[in-house]
Amino acid sequence: MPFDTRTLELLEYPKIRERLARHTAFSASRELALSLQPDDDRVVVQRAQQATSAARRLLDQAPDVSIGGARDIRPLIAQAQRGGVLEPTALLEVAATLAAMRQLRRRLLSLPAEDYAPLIELATALPEHPELEAAIERSVDPAGELLDSASPALGRIRAELRTAHNRLLERLNAIIAAPQYAAALQEPIVTMRDGRYVVPIKAGGRRTLPGIVHDQSNSGATLFIEPLQTVELNNRWRELQLAEREEITRILRALTAQIAAAGESISVGVAALAELDLLFAKAHYSLELRAAEPQFVPGSVLEWQEQPALELIRARHPLLDAQRVVPIDVRLGGPFRVLLITGPNTGGKTVALKTTGLLALMAQSGLHIPADARSRLPVFQYIFADIGDEQSIEQSLSTFSSHMTHIIEILRALDAARVEREHGATPANALVLLDELGAGTDPTEGAALARAIIERVLDSGALCIGTTHYAELKAYAYNTPGVENASVAFDAETLQPTYRLEIGLPGRSNALAIAARLGLDAAIVARARSFLSAETERVEDLLAAIAREREAAAAERQAAEQLHAEAATLRARLEQELASLEREREQRLEAFERELEAEMRAIRQELRRLREDTRAVSVTREWLQQAEERLKGLAASTEQRQRQRRASHAAPPATPPRPIQPGDRVHVASVNLEGEVLAVDPEAGEAEVQVGGFRLTAALRDLQRLKGARRAAAPGDTTRSTLPAGGPRRDVSMQFDMRGLRAGEVEALLDRYLNDAYLADLSEVRLIHGKGTGTLRKIVRDVLSNHPLVASYEGGVEGEGGEGVTIARLQTR
Repeated sequence: MPFDTRTLELLEYPKIRERLARHTAFSASRELALSLQPDDDRVVVQRAQQATSAARRLLDQAPDVSIGGARDIRPLIAQAQRGGVLEPTALLEVAATLAAMRQLRRRLLSLPAEDYAPLIELATALPEHPELEAAIERSVDPAGELLDSASPALGRIRAELRTAHNRLLERLNAIIAAPQYAAALQEPIVTMRDGRYVVPIKAGGRRTLPGIVHDQSNSGATLFIEPLQTVELNNRWRELQLAEREEITRILRALTAQIAAAGESISVGVAALAELDLLFAKAHYSLELRAAEPQFVPGSVLEWQEQPALELIRARHPLLDAQRVVPIDVRLGGPFRVLLITGPNTGGKTVALKTTGLLALMAQSGLHIPADARSRLPVFQYIFADIGDEQSIEQSLSTFSSHMTHIIEILRALDAARVEREHGATPANALVLLDELGAGTDPTEGAALARAIIERVLDSGALCIGTTHYAELKAYAYNTPGVENASVAFDAETLQPTYRLEIGLPGRSNALAIAARLGLDAAIVARARSFLSAETERVEDLLAAIAREREAAAAERQAAEQLHAEAATLRARLEQELASLEREREQRLEAFERELEAEMRAIRQELRRLREDTRAVSVTREWLQQAEERLKGLAASTEQRQRQRRASHAAPPATPPRPIQPGDRVHVASVNLEGEVLAVDPEAGEAEVQVGGFRLTAALRDLQRLKGARRAAAPGDTTRSTLPAGGPRRDVSMQFDMRGLRAGEVEALLDRYLNDAYLADLSEVRLIHGKGTGTLRKIVRDVLSNHPLVASYEGGVEGEGGEGVTIARLQTR
């Protein structure tokens, strides 16, 4: 629904539209800016804000974006569709607008849709007519003249025209240069009369140079004659001029017909272009005001009980000097729906009132508001304002009568909305702004009337901000639920307002204090104070008590904030120290585990060697059994420590994890690689894992299943679910590719692979380490030279990898 025109005028909304219009680039968007209206539909308002924000983001990234040389060519389109013929300059405007639409369309459609959807949606309505653009550019030059290339016929006619013109001038120049005509000529020049070339001769020399008289001088002494010798040449030249004019008309008519045929899409494109330019204007205005997109609260303001439905943070009046205006914070709705602002004149009460109303109108018009981005507003269906001196001599209304007339209209509208709500209609959000409540009449009656009006507004469910000087209303606001005091701060030392809005604290008139500070006799001030009623004194005492309580609360809050900051600093320092201690503990545990791993690896290698070395007759079975028991003890101890470390860093899962199964993708912690589980032996606590080009056996505790990485079993898949209790493994690859591994990983992985290959009865294996710098090859061959399971090794032959491969022969079982 349209908002009341009088309210828009009182809140100076038309001035906002005028400033917005300054940022538009052509007449169509300027008209949109000057006719902009706030909307009361929350969905429409939010879309408008999102569109403005998208344009603002685009301008931040590409400040040069614009509609180019576009014009509102819809009147030209209408003329073409009515059968008129467009002039060349009009054709140039059409071509420039088509080019601007084409370029802007392509630029906007290249943007990411998730960030610029509103702009892209409008860009799709911009048409592309490259053939029409090319036809106009081929036919009309930048000066607005038709080019010879406009048509073959025009090119031929103009070529003949130039030839005829040259011949005509050559003949005329020959005549005025001939000696026999020298005496008859008034001047030896060629001029033009009625579109034909002539020469000026003396009236008495007419017989000397026969021809057709086209004009004579005022005195009659000079005749302008077209010599008979040039009549045919002149005729031919004129005929070609007429032919040129007819061809030009034909070309313009043809181009106009093409424009008329595309007229509908072009008109739609101009409308979309105007919308886009309006969005760019809103974005430029947002930059100028240093404004931000506000948040909109859902539903009715009556649903907000704990938090304010309207909260403007560091809000500034957009029409005041941004360098001098003092930002204000306004809260309304929730704990209180009526805010009464008191304080001295020129302190900023009315500015606070207008700022709130004007920013609400701007927000509902899709304009960013000059306030913090955390600011939020309801979407109002009604905004009413009664502001300023409304005295009307013409209508014989005093200030009081005029205010009351408008307030009565506002209350009637609020009553109608309340009746609709009581009959099941969706509650309408309303904002009422009342300046100088009860002013212009007896103070006692004015205060009583103002209180009754506030109660009616409060009952209606609307949000309301009012300004007043009445002390009675300050006490009323202090004692009435849903009503809150506010004041504009005043510096009693400098006798100047600070323009800050302080919610929760009523303002004081300070009239006697100001008078005393200005030098008024102390006796007069004391006498004036004696005239104040007891009620007034109690109200002033109440205000002073509130001010003291507020200052004390502010001091306590500041002290609490300081203590909180100190506690946060101390906590951060303790957390850093704890983290340092934890890192040190982890490093020591890791070093200890590495030592245990190295010791266990040495014991395993010794056991393997002793089992296979039949010459070691001095080693008894009891010694081997003791060594194996020691190895198991070390492994169990290591596992327990690792389990404790993991438990100290991770909270227990809510549900036990699913056991690792064949086909799962897992991370093998011992080698820091990923692989696929081929088989699982729960009894032994081991699993066989395919890692790249080799297989290894790993403890289940070293495996971490990767989410969403289970391989689906193919039909006929015969992969075993468990390892056999004993016996050699027969599916170990004869080739181990170590390229890409880190040097520190190679020794452990190679040892595991040689062990598995030996148990699989492989006699020979092929180790691929690549050539590179030779570092990996050296590590591999150092391991092979000391490994008890390796009988011999040698480099690969040419054609099979050369020095990038080592062939190892294993001991026989």
